[in-house]
Amino acid sequence: MKVKLKNYRLTTIAMAACCAAATMATERRFTYTYEPETMLEGTMEYEQWVTLRTQRSDETGQDNYNRWEIRSEFEYGVTDRYTVGFYLNTEATSFRDIPSGDDKSDFDFKGISIENRYMVLNPAEHPIGLTLYLEPGFSGDEAEIEEKILIGQRFGNWKWAINLIHATEWEDNLHTTEGEVEGTFGITRDLGKNWSLGVEARNVSVIPEYKDWEYTAVYVGPVVSYRKENWWVTLSVMPQVFGRDFEEDSDGHHNLVLDEQERLNVRFLFGISF
Repeated sequence: MKVKLKNYRLTTIAMAACCAAATMATERRFTYTYEPETMLEGTMEYEQWVTLRTQRSDETGQDNYNRWEIRSEFEYGVTDRYTVGFYLNTEATSFRDIPSGDDKSDFDFKGISIENRYMVLNPAEHPIGLTLYLEPGFSGDEAEIEEKILIGQRFGNWKWAINLIHATEWEDNLHTTEGEVEGTFGITRDLGKNWSLGVEARNVSVIPEYKDWEYTAVYVGPVVSYRKENWWVTLSVMPQVFGRDFEEDSDGHHNLVLDEQERLNVRFLFGISF
């Protein structure tokens, strides 16, 4: 009888551990860098993104520049390897126009996006996890398609991930084309059961009409994450540490890009599983 009772308790503990792992499997330790894990089949999650891109050069004629990018996402695990997500995208921009002294502000609906992630190699079963990512987006006179290769792994309390990214944007009523190449990297360490703290880096480069490189910019900063049984939050603060304009130095800064990019990016993510 004691043996049966002991086995029952062990089974109960194991089932509880599996349930906890399932509810926390969608947590994100980084804000710009995706980890290779996908959601379990039949699970659902809501994610709220808030990104602040702030401060450009006065040479651009935009003082106290702020851009808020807000994305609301619903994710669903179609299979254990394939996750699909639906985004609603909005954007609010404000600055003081230096020539006129007028305050300018604008709010736009930036359309919808559909995120597709397929896990090729499960990091729990292979030395490195590998997931392929595809996200088309459309907003009336603009469209975009983004492809990513997501790799990563966990070693004890440490976890790292790398994303290789390419995107094509069609703007001006789909008459102009812009290519974007990006790489992100994140490494973090668990601090107990709920907290993790790490560093995230991002490099973004733009190629108008796929002819000449316009600029490249590098951001690096801390990232912190907190998680509970069915919800999590993650915050990164990433200043621009290097940038280079290849066409013309219109922002007056030789080692930063402050006309198309900003001095500081702050991103907050919140997720809740159902």
